[in-house]
Amino acid sequence: MNPVKVRNVEIGTGLPKICVPIVGVTKEDILDAARIIKTTAADVVEWRVDWYEDIFDFEKTAETMKALRDVLGDTPILFTFRTSKEGGEKAIDTDAYVELNQKAAKTGLIDLVDIEAFTGDDAVKAVVDTAHECGVKVVASNHDFHKTPEKEEIVSRLRRMQELGADIPKIAVMPQNKKDVLTLLCATEEMASEYADRPIITMSMAGTGVISRLCGEVFGSALTFGAVGKASAPGQMGAADLKTVLDLLHNSL
Repeated sequence: MNPVKVRNVEIGTGLPKICVPIVGVTKEDILDAARIIKTTAADVVEWRVDWYEDIFDFEKTAETMKALRDVLGDTPILFTFRTSKEGGEKAIDTDAYVELNQKAAKTGLIDLVDIEAFTGDDAVKAVVDTAHECGVKVVASNHDFHKTPEKEEIVSRLRRMQELGADIPKIAVMPQNKKDVLTLLCATEEMASEYADRPIITMSMAGTGVISRLCGEVFGSALTFGAVGKASAPGQMGAADLKTVLDLLHNSL
């Protein structure tokens, strides 16, 4: 498995890296959150731009991105527009979605960009190609807020993301019961041990699935999401508590 290096962070080796989302609406909210996150255990910051009030004005978006970079320094930034169909705050048509992600990659201000894997193969490849030309890594993602697919389907989706050229395949699913969490963990282990040649990110959401956010080093998930302030998805722990548990598990392995 080949780790993915972004700035001084190597995703895919050692402890799972902690990514903290920023879900501010205004520029001021976003920068205030970044200043707080900068003092925490965060390895990566995800800017959830679907929350941002001026996201459809790219000039303002670029200005905020520059200010965010100034605050965060060498902390890697993941640029994510989560669409409403996958649990995000806003709807966007495919062409605009692709263009937004391509423009973000071209600024040189971000390190990773998230593209929803089932936007369409051509759309995904367009973002992957532009991002790679700009030295930006790509997280291909899929979110199911209703259920947990069968193990074979989870593995199939992750393998498809890998085939599309994503640097880091990611899937998040909703458990209906404890067995669903085991399904996600079994799929993670199978993907990591048999098919993945790069880091993967997996999680089972809500309180039932919180264990999946903690045991990535055991089963093969290379990054986990923790909250500082407002969480961006159900089941996110505070980043400080998350770091404590990850360290405890790591030291026991």
